[in-house]
Amino acid sequence: MRVLFLGTPQFAVPTLEAVAREHEIVLVVAQPDKPSGRGMQLHAPPVAMRAKELGLPLAQPAKIRELQPVDADIGVVIAYGKILPPSLLAIPKHGFINVHASLLPKYRGAAPIQRAIQNGETTTGVTIMRVDEELDHGAMLDVATLDIAPDEHTPSLASRLSTLGAEALLQSLANLREGTPQDHSQATYAPKIEKEEGLVNWNEPAHVIYDKYRAFDPWPGIFTADGIKLFDLSVGDERGEPGSIIRIDDEVVFATGEGSLHVRTIQRPGKSRVPARTFRP
Repeated sequence: MRVLFLGTPQFAVPTLEAVAREHEIVLVVAQPDKPSGRGMQLHAPPVAMRAKELGLPLAQPAKIRELQPVDADIGVVIAYGKILPPSLLAIPKHGFINVHASLLPKYRGAAPIQRAIQNGETTTGVTIMRVDEELDHGAMLDVATLDIAPDEHTPSLASRLSTLGAEALLQSLANLREGTPQDHSQATYAPKIEKEEGLVNWNEPAHVIYDKYRAFDPWPGIFTADGIKLFDLSVGDERGEPGSIIRIDDEVVFATGEGSLHVRTIQRPGKSRVPARTFRP
């Protein structure tokens, strides 16, 4: 099939590669290059870089409404980063399908991977769905599941889901159909991560703080009110006043609302990471 592909981050790259192997990509659309790093130089997003390497036609419009119509049988969108207007959804003959990193209707929205880990989920997956004018609302074509390891962080899970999503999408393209409507009464949402969510609330149970640590890796991480970021964490069962330090040896052990949080590495604002045993209250 002739495919119009929309995507931006690394998560979308395996799907781009898979589609390029099996189908004709008539155009890849990614977000514009953005400045980053100390020199604030422009850097292309991963999908744009890979499209260039594969010799695929590429567009990076500042506004998605500026995109010119192309002759496409199907549109594929994965983590593009913008809501698609009705005028764009009407371009491909068979509409758009999306690779979403959750088991819909759970975790609709911008941060399904992080929110699943944050909430202590043990299973997640990808859903291939038809795109309509509402957020992650369309009919489901295929679903693939995988387990979340107890100590798994967002980068690892995202990598595994991106590979799973690429495989599931090829299956959906090979067996294209209208799909099964979602049970909208069961929908939950995964809003964008905000930096302030990384501030540790010592009144929460240790396992809740630990799940946030796994979810908010690499950004925003978790940090104290003094701006000290915490790394290499584990959970214990010591007790004490929430936020108090139970002991400092090879690690700093903090009391929480339930159990204790063991920290082996810290990073003070503007400094490099150091062993937590150097910490002084």
